[in-house]
Amino acid sequence: MKQPKAKKIPTELTIHGDTRIDPYYWLNQREDPSVIAYLEAENAYREAKMAHTKPFQEQLYKEIVARFAQTDMSVPYRYHGYWYIARYEEGQEYPIYSRKKETLEADEEIMLDVNDMAKGHEYYSIGGRSISPDNKWLAFGVDTVSRRIYTLYFKNLETGEILSESITGTTGSAAWGADNKTIFYTLKDAETLRSYKIMRHQLGTDPSVDTVIFEETDDTFRSTIYKTKSEKYLVIGSFSTVSNEFWVLEADNPMGAFRLFEPRQRHHEYSIDHAGDSFYIITNWEAQNFRLMCCTEGVTSRTNWVEVIPHRPDVLLEGLDIFKNHLILSERKDGLTQLRVFGSDGNDHYLDFKEEVYMAYTGVNPDYDTDIVRVGFMSMTTPSSVLDYDVNKHEFTLLKREAVLDDSFDPKNYVSKRIYATATDGVKVPISIVYRKDTFRKRRQPLLLYAYGSYGHSMDPYFSSPRLSLLDRGFVYAIAHIRGGQELGRNWYEDGKLLKKKNTFTDFIACAETLITEGYCAKSKLTAMGGSAGGLLMGAVMNMRPDLWRGVVAAVPFVDVVTTMLDESIPLTTGEFDEWGNPKDKTYYNYIKSYSPYDQVEAKAYPPTLITTGLHDSQVQYWEPAKWIARLRELRTNKRTPLYMFCNMTTGHGGASGRFERYKETAMEYAFLMDLVGITN
Repeated sequence: MKQPKAKKIPTELTIHGDTRIDPYYWLNQREDPSVIAYLEAENAYREAKMAHTKPFQEQLYKEIVARFAQTDMSVPYRYHGYWYIARYEEGQEYPIYSRKKETLEADEEIMLDVNDMAKGHEYYSIGGRSISPDNKWLAFGVDTVSRRIYTLYFKNLETGEILSESITGTTGSAAWGADNKTIFYTLKDAETLRSYKIMRHQLGTDPSVDTVIFEETDDTFRSTIYKTKSEKYLVIGSFSTVSNEFWVLEADNPMGAFRLFEPRQRHHEYSIDHAGDSFYIITNWEAQNFRLMCCTEGVTSRTNWVEVIPHRPDVLLEGLDIFKNHLILSERKDGLTQLRVFGSDGNDHYLDFKEEVYMAYTGVNPDYDTDIVRVGFMSMTTPSSVLDYDVNKHEFTLLKREAVLDDSFDPKNYVSKRIYATATDGVKVPISIVYRKDTFRKRRQPLLLYAYGSYGHSMDPYFSSPRLSLLDRGFVYAIAHIRGGQELGRNWYEDGKLLKKKNTFTDFIACAETLITEGYCAKSKLTAMGGSAGGLLMGAVMNMRPDLWRGVVAAVPFVDVVTTMLDESIPLTTGEFDEWGNPKDKTYYNYIKSYSPYDQVEAKAYPPTLITTGLHDSQVQYWEPAKWIARLRELRTNKRTPLYMFCNMTTGHGGASGRFERYKETAMEYAFLMDLVGITN
């Protein structure tokens, strides 16, 4: 079957006196039949060329799914006298959300059976679920397109009735006033998908008369509304990349006026929560890695903040969970999250998870007056675990560990470790590694190197049961903790954004070279994967060092950086000028263009590549990968090397909505990579 060939319609794009000719600009016309025909041709070509892997894909899918318990249930959590549960039934793709009153032995009340609700839809996602204070009403969002635009519904949990007053164009979540009838929600702009209006709705009234209580007019900010854990305050938050602002109102006065907590100031980021008669604030005011401060309810301006935990240059303060007698702090040091108990009685200690490389976090903790903290833990060899921690006894109780239904799985069969690569400027870059002991052969292994490296998002060393399909066939799996993430503190992020973005790419290349040098893989069997902004990473390193990679998977890749950042009608653009730079500024334009994967495609030999996207993607528009593969096909010199694209015609950025359906794409990606290194079953 011949490779698809996109027609060329040269379009001139001129800025700063620089004229770029984009022959594939026309692919951004989502409703154009010729665009759909081209995407379908790419899908057909991939299907034909990967047909020999189809039995292997089916085998991989079946073994991945077989590791999961078909009938499964979350660990229940208690809230307002009810135990809340999410469970799955055998053969079903979606969860059933239910609750039990007072005890776990009580009759189950099914709130939402998403399997029934999703019938007739190719995609179905439930957004935020919020219970009214009197336990009678459920507010929830529904997205049937995968554009992350939700319709808000209200269900009477006593009668089962869903009210007719649905509200379209929302973020899917809502916050209740203490009167059980006033609901606050956030509207999205229909074109840019920016969350920008906070609305007030009265249950039982026509949504067309809802009141706008806050509108964010700065298009670099996005807004939300939530309730503090104490449930005393409603909080409006407005967020940009480099600054935040909050407004507060007592929940028992829902018709009142919100009060400004602390006005926004560029480069000041802060977050707030409430307990007793005080607000607690995590802030980067004179503290690059953030510090904890507090103030009394009536005087919230910054001049009244009192320091609780000071700034530390080697510790990033990431989060806070408030309880009556203590605080649980999420701190990141040396690339790992540490959970710290900070008690009013001087009880100050860290939780000991007894592993070298791991991921830990606070779980669902709605109960304010308790000394038992729900936490989550996993490592690259230990499945996801839910534990209760007694802060007084310093004791863990394991409540649940993810079942891996595979007789051959034993954590002791696998090795997890951390090594370091030296970047081009001498900086040490951490790499988390996992492999199976009995298949490891130094300098002979295939290896998959994964990374993200943007937005300050840290890639923790997590457990993945689908990944076992790689490890058990001899793959080494590695995560490169490159700059642009926040693993080693705020400066790690700052050194991988804006005019320092190329550090992200050179760090990844340094990690790849170190893994080869240290013998963790054969030079001819090194593969790479990244998604979204990690897909940008894939495109950049393919341009910079195409010789390194035996194969690349670029998932929903952000690769047309210049054109996207010049188009303020595209979702996310305006809110990300402080992440990538605004190319209307010539300095940023020149720098972005110098690494933008689509702009830097040249006549050279590129590695085998599988590119994935979704027609309804709200974060990286489908036309970016579609344009990229067209240009790669046009200019690359090795025309017979595999270059495939999978466009899911019914989903968006997150892929399929079903519990297991998404793993068909995982199986395809794994089969693609394994086929390249000679593994076929």
